[in-house]
Amino acid sequence: ARLCDPSAVGHLTYQPTTKGPGLRPHNILAYLNPTYSCTMLASHKMRASRPAAFQSSKTARAAAPRGASVRVRSTVVESPLLKGINYINPAWNAVDSEAKFFEVLTAEIAAGRCPKQLLPAWQDFFNNYKKAVTSSPEPGADEKLAAKVQASIADTVLDQFARPYTFPSLHQRIQEPYNYYEFGQRYVGSLIDYRDSVLGHPERWAQVAAQLAAGENVVLLANHQTEADPGVFAHMLVNSHPNMATDVIYVAGDRVVTDPLCKPFSMGRNLFCVHSKKHLDDVPELKAAKMETNRKTLVAMQRRLNEGGALIWIAPSGGRDRPKGEERKWSPDPFDPAAVELMRNLVSRAKRPGHLYPMAMYSWPIMPPPVTVDKALGERRITNFSPVGISLCQPLDVAAINDTASRGTEPEDKVKQQVALAKAAQEAVMAEYEALEAAIKDPAKRGGMYVQPWRK
Repeated sequence: ARLCDPSAVGHLTYQPTTKGPGLRPHNILAYLNPTYSCTMLASHKMRASRPAAFQSSKTARAAAPRGASVRVRSTVVESPLLKGINYINPAWNAVDSEAKFFEVLTAEIAAGRCPKQLLPAWQDFFNNYKKAVTSSPEPGADEKLAAKVQASIADTVLDQFARPYTFPSLHQRIQEPYNYYEFGQRYVGSLIDYRDSVLGHPERWAQVAAQLAAGENVVLLANHQTEADPGVFAHMLVNSHPNMATDVIYVAGDRVVTDPLCKPFSMGRNLFCVHSKKHLDDVPELKAAKMETNRKTLVAMQRRLNEGGALIWIAPSGGRDRPKGEERKWSPDPFDPAAVELMRNLVSRAKRPGHLYPMAMYSWPIMPPPVTVDKALGERRITNFSPVGISLCQPLDVAAINDTASRGTEPEDKVKQQVALAKAAQEAVMAEYEALEAAIKDPAKRGGMYVQPWRK
């Protein structure tokens, strides 16, 4: 689900759970060659200790040094990502290839259960997704995996056409009778290259975990790059901090709960649903109702912070990052002071202590957004197999920043303080984003600060 704009403060909260973490990475390639990272697998150990001659060609080639020739015995390996996959409509169970996928989709169109105009867009989506999946060296990353994951997406999207779900102000992720959380994790996991993905500053994540366990609140002031960001966040943390990875609440804007392709993924996340300022006036007669929904959501957010132990993820930029300059370089977009101030205010008013942590996320290659911002729904989805990463900065010293900003003014200049706080968060994220990107692209720059918890 896509995070939101400044008035739709994208965030998540931490709530302890006794439920399992769901899909998680498991180290396979490290068994074969310790210089390589793990694959993203679904709580399932492959028999990776068998001789390389009996591995799939992808496994053996991924484990071998780059440039080395590899002799493998041909064998069919099913991706562990497919473990537990199921469908709402039984017709999709038979899909195991591109041809079968479009056979079922065409039948759904003929039966009036799918709009005919959706076919060309889905052909494009399927083709670029299959290309991304089959470029992976992971076991079973083949046409079957692409077809079955695409079938799960089509299955849930068409179910929404038949039985549209209306999101309340506070939506709790749906795991039964259909597990929308693992559905989303399976799709995102198939696009992550774990060999070069990293989690930055593990000691800071451990500090956050301790603060949450003590009942304190933590706000992550993060940049936002793709619709897949919640899934990326969960995959990066599920091995070291499973509760933070799974028990999250995101504040979702209009598109997240209305775009037909977004809705099923959103149903697998806990959401505070708000209407952004960008869309309040889209339908004038609905403006009053939207504002009332936003009021109820803010009340629910404050209530959750009063309980304590909330981990909140806000995207103060108001949307996904876009490439900049003639070189079209990707970097965090500017933070909106109003969004940062909103969270500072909510945290300061809560009954439990709170902290503000800037956070950098690198994820744009797996699902790059359109170059321009467009209000229209139904954007083209481009996918790639790529490394990703997240990293924490040091927490902000809010009091010190405010004192510096208002020095020499009487009374305190609140506007200056808000601008200074947003600037401090933005600069921290920019600096950490550059270090994170470098660590992803060059293992020599990781040291002990950028780790791979899935490699054990």
